[in-house]
Amino acid sequence: MSTYIEPVDGQPRCNWCGGAAEFLPYHDNEWGFPVKDDIRLFEKLCLESFQSGLSWRTILNKRENFRMAFKGFDFHQVARFDEQDIQRLLQDAGIVRHRGKIEAVINNAQRAIELIEREGSLAGYFWRFEEAEPDTEQLQMRATSSQSEALSKALKKQGWKFVGPTTVYAFMQAMGLVNDHAPDCVTRQKVTQARKTFNKP
Repeated sequence: MSTYIEPVDGQPRCNWCGGAAEFLPYHDNEWGFPVKDDIRLFEKLCLESFQSGLSWRTILNKRENFRMAFKGFDFHQVARFDEQDIQRLLQDAGIVRHRGKIEAVINNAQRAIELIEREGSLAGYFWRFEEAEPDTEQLQMRATSSQSEALSKALKKQGWKFVGPTTVYAFMQAMGLVNDHAPDCVTRQKVTQARKTFNKP
């Protein structure tokens, strides 16, 4: 697997993070590190749904705008959004103005509250679908997995929207449910250690 050599420190990293300057801090400090905060998990799943059909660069550059528009992705607040909020968001040039995706976030906030009432937390539920370490030849070579397909199917059954297996796998990669960093990526070992010491919910 090819890797990108960062000129600043000469260290190899996942090839994709050489695509734009803003990818590097995201790759080094966020992508793949395990997360159990429900708000962060909900936010990321929503942002991945907005990315569908677009580039992650577009979403990453608009992330702060998304956070402002969706009340920090506090699903208790988002669940109360109404048609007036939808119209406000459709006029917000700082985000992706796609009515279906906006409505999906509101719907999914309501579903998130229901899931927490049943399961205790989003984190406790999502981490049941944690991936084993992929084989080296599978790293960043697949868009879905059996676990992302299972989680996608389970969420859809509960009424979540825009949570296909590809979207869910990207969410799992980012939130540390699978370590998909390239074998010689300088961040891979950091993520491996973080996952080992992670106190699963």
